[in-house]
Amino acid sequence: MSALTGPHSRTTMLSRLADGTFDVLIIGGGITGAGVAREAALAGYRTALIERDDFAAGTSSRSSRLVHGGVRYLEHGHLGLVFESSRERRLLLTLAPHLVRPLAFTWPVYEGARVPTWKLRAGLALYDALALFRNVERHAGLNASELLELEPALSREGLTGGARYWDAATNDTRLTLATALGAAAAGAVLLNHAAVTGALRARGGRLAGVTVRDHVANRDIEVRAAVVVNATGPWSEATAALIGERQGSQVLGSAGTHIAVPRQRVGNHEAVTVVSPLDGRVMFVLPAGPHTIVGTTERPARVGPDEIRATEAEVTYLLQSVNRLFPHASLTPDDVISAWCGIRPLAAVRAGSDSAGSASREHAIVHRADGLVSITGGKLTTYRAMAADVLEHARREMPAAIRVARRGTQPSATTPLPGGDFSSRASLTAELLAVVHDRAIAEHLVHAYGMQWRQVWAYAERDAVASQRIAEPLPYLMAEVAYAVEHEMACTLSDMLIRRTHVAFESRDHGRSVARHIAPVMGALLGWSDRQLAAALVAYDADAARIFRIDP
Repeated sequence: MSALTGPHSRTTMLSRLADGTFDVLIIGGGITGAGVAREAALAGYRTALIERDDFAAGTSSRSSRLVHGGVRYLEHGHLGLVFESSRERRLLLTLAPHLVRPLAFTWPVYEGARVPTWKLRAGLALYDALALFRNVERHAGLNASELLELEPALSREGLTGGARYWDAATNDTRLTLATALGAAAAGAVLLNHAAVTGALRARGGRLAGVTVRDHVANRDIEVRAAVVVNATGPWSEATAALIGERQGSQVLGSAGTHIAVPRQRVGNHEAVTVVSPLDGRVMFVLPAGPHTIVGTTERPARVGPDEIRATEAEVTYLLQSVNRLFPHASLTPDDVISAWCGIRPLAAVRAGSDSAGSASREHAIVHRADGLVSITGGKLTTYRAMAADVLEHARREMPAAIRVARRGTQPSATTPLPGGDFSSRASLTAELLAVVHDRAIAEHLVHAYGMQWRQVWAYAERDAVASQRIAEPLPYLMAEVAYAVEHEMACTLSDMLIRRTHVAFESRDHGRSVARHIAPVMGALLGWSDRQLAAALVAYDADAARIFRIDP
């Protein structure tokens, strides 16, 4: 059986979606929607998910790439959120050890700092306590000399000391994808590149499903379900309006920008939490292979999620902040490899608020009179807990017979994500290195695929071309192109270069030259004509500009 027509192929998924009736239908394939789909499928419900673009195409691919307890939230008294985040971080380190990895943070304190040393130490002690003292390690206070041993490139002027604490790093796009594929492994039906176009109604006006336009097969279908969940993040209000009346102003969009610059210029060894000397904002300087990610900013979003981009002012702010704290960096706009901006869908604290800072990072769930269940707000770290909460709300909208009969026995808190069923990352890397003989590639394959690395490498063993890198010096292999098409529902060049890999984030032309290199390979797998291949390249150029262009 061809992988393109296998049980988890897109062709099969489309057929199952069109022919089935579901208990739960989720609209939105970001981390929240994928989490709800996995939660529902593991609980035994007939589950379907529809995504207009691709899994993680919105906010879930434009984050700080952290799974963290939220040390910044302590200042605002959000202790419940920090406790929940710390618990979920601990779980994800176990459920997805390839995708969620411990990361040490150094926090320097300078004379006159808004957060003095005593306050930082007290806050980190509380941070450890809210993690039930079960974080990777407890925090440690540092004097100036100890801190500079860890991060010698930091500015010495006025440095009084600081602390070291632990959180976790992740690959946000692959974490979302693994969650979606975990839902599929549990029986869910998933379809990307399929847009909801309207509502199906039962007697009395209750929502009974949606109409869908599949953009790949150019086909319209009807999908019926007992409960429909709106998990479209920044698009929540637009989605609710598309299938009925507006819900009212439930979402306050907060735009946040990150930049990637050469790590050798910054000189950070690990992650550094800093207070910007420009305005006192807490921000992160994060290791990302050969790059350093600096972020984030925060402003109310003035345009929609599809149009949001970094601005020159935000890039200047991030560069000036990091240059003040790492004085030898001397970064200029020419050093920015990529800049991206996402909209965090925050649940507004007070009606009519226009301030991103006054919005909560906690989630909110709303039931509409016709049965639509919508979730807004939340953060990547707590997606599993959010999904469990959404499913409990969805059960309230189900007929009693379904609610009782479908209860499953696979708890999401103990079921590893695909590829996560191993105990030692170091041992797995050593095993892989003995096969591929290239440390950068071995580490990438472990971090992206975990125990499933052999399925990817099998393509390289069959075809010498597939064992080659997509583009030097990046560690991605041509084998991953075929794997993504045949096993991960990749349909476009953007799916491959922006989300299945981070080529677009890690190259100055945002993957345009690589797109021309791999387009014939993807085209052969997907049956593209010459005209379709040319159109795919045009579409990729437009996507790269839409996401990575820096606005005045």
